[in-house]
Amino acid sequence: MQLIGARRLALLVAANTALAPLAIDAYLPAIPALAEHVGASVHHTELSISVFLLGFALGQLIFGPLSDRLGRKPVLLGGITTFMLASLAITQVNDLQMLWLLRFIQALGGGACVVNSPAIVRDCFQGREAAKVLSTMVLILMLAPLAAPSIGSMLLLMGGWWLIFAFLGVYAAFLLWLVITQLPETKLREAHPPGVRQVLRNYASVLKHREAMGYIAAVAFSFAGLFAFITSSPYVYISYYGVSTSVYPFLFGANIIVMAASNRLNIRLLGKYSPQRLLRIGLGIQLTAGIALVLVIAAGLDTVLVMMVLIMMFVGVGGLITPNAVSAMLDHFPKMSATANAVLGSLQFTTGGLVGFLVSGFEIPSVWPMVIGMLGASVLANILIRTLTPKVSKA
Repeated sequence: MQLIGARRLALLVAANTALAPLAIDAYLPAIPALAEHVGASVHHTELSISVFLLGFALGQLIFGPLSDRLGRKPVLLGGITTFMLASLAITQVNDLQMLWLLRFIQALGGGACVVNSPAIVRDCFQGREAAKVLSTMVLILMLAPLAAPSIGSMLLLMGGWWLIFAFLGVYAAFLLWLVITQLPETKLREAHPPGVRQVLRNYASVLKHREAMGYIAAVAFSFAGLFAFITSSPYVYISYYGVSTSVYPFLFGANIIVMAASNRLNIRLLGKYSPQRLLRIGLGIQLTAGIALVLVIAAGLDTVLVMMVLIMMFVGVGGLITPNAVSAMLDHFPKMSATANAVLGSLQFTTGGLVGFLVSGFEIPSVWPMVIGMLGASVLANILIRTLTPKVSKA
């Protein structure tokens, strides 16, 4: 069922999915100023990131089944409205507890938005066509975390921390208008939509589906490896290797550029190879980069340039992993794609958050926690994809 053009659909769902990285990354430069405003420590204010991730994962679990039951558009509009109102309310916050509460509500709305994006793609496209649209969506989406800190810094200088959340509210309002005017309902109504018990059975069916869990594990642990780098990168590059704060954004942004290039390559390769085949190739390259990182550090050859290249190889190949794994997983759940994607998104962010905590929580002054976290996550992703999914042909 192709209700909307592929490029137009990719733009719409990418703009929708960009809510999450914008909400996480745009206000990072303002955390010290926000901490001072609410009268709390920077570390306690930083917990609002963890609160957001919790709400984001929970929002996907709650609103994924509702999307399958009520349709994509009502849930999407409700999620965007919740996100918009919470963002505007945060501009008036005066204490830490209220900040945590509003960030949690904001994240619930963000989860309702994000869980719909792959489901909408799956409603309109299948197989390789779906993987191509998802790749285009991810390519556009990668611009958000690249631009978000710069946007946040600019808004902080222009008007203060509150202007960042005002911007998020205005962005959500624009997205609300876009969805109302440009996006048709893509989910066909069912004569007997699932009840609560059926929703629980649907979740159980996803968790029990061996092959689907293999694809979910690939996304979750690949993301965990990425999050191990994101969490540790300021310390590793700036404190450990002595890179200046003005150079660090370029080193970080290079990974996103490589990932965008791998997305474009993925779109081209999908004309010849299956999503399952490209997924395994991407995981294999990531594992190779993880092993190389460990060997280089063990041999004492870990210069900034060498580390940058290997990390770019590890992170950048995500363009071959996520869209193909999501496409392959959703093919098994055509009638409850939002529910399936809710399981994927929840496990993805939970796994990434756990690995990020393990890597940075102990505050070990070394590069080893990061590379061990990256390699360990990649090893698990490769083992589980080969254990839980069938072998694939070269085409």
